[in-house]
Amino acid sequence: MDNWIIRKIQKEDNQAVAQLIRDVFDELDIPKVGTAYEDPYLDLMFEEYNKPRSVYYVVESDGRIVGGAGVAPLTNEAAVYCELQKMYFLPETRGNGIGSQMMEKCLQSAREFGFENCYLETMPFMLDAQKLYKKVGFEYICSPMGSTGHTSCPVWMLKEL
Repeated sequence: MDNWIIRKIQKEDNQAVAQLIRDVFDELDIPKVGTAYEDPYLDLMFEEYNKPRSVYYVVESDGRIVGGAGVAPLTNEAAVYCELQKMYFLPETRGNGIGSQMMEKCLQSAREFGFENCYLETMPFMLDAQKLYKKVGFEYICSPMGSTGHTSCPVWMLKEL
């Protein structure tokens, strides 16, 4: 995949980002209940991440949104904790090193926002994602943190920034 950029989400990206996330859930047969699929702001991602210490990035290729990820404060945790959120890519985007670049952009933003630790939740069968998370220093933890509402995500990881 050539001609791609990582940039901050814009209001006009809302529909494309929500559709991308829903498409990946369908493709990978990820449970819809108790996951990001049910988040009430899924169709309002620009507004949700247009808040203090929050950012959402999209990968755009030839005018089309093909991936995204963001960071935001981890709800009901100390102010030093953020969460890596909604990191999803369409199939043609995977395996090109874009995930690594997106991860670095998100973690750099987290550091700039003053976070000291980054938390994430994922699914057991998302092994490629877990491989990337481990590569950048995330470690498995034995219980969930915060109040994400994602009760169907049984894999929890944490990284010191």
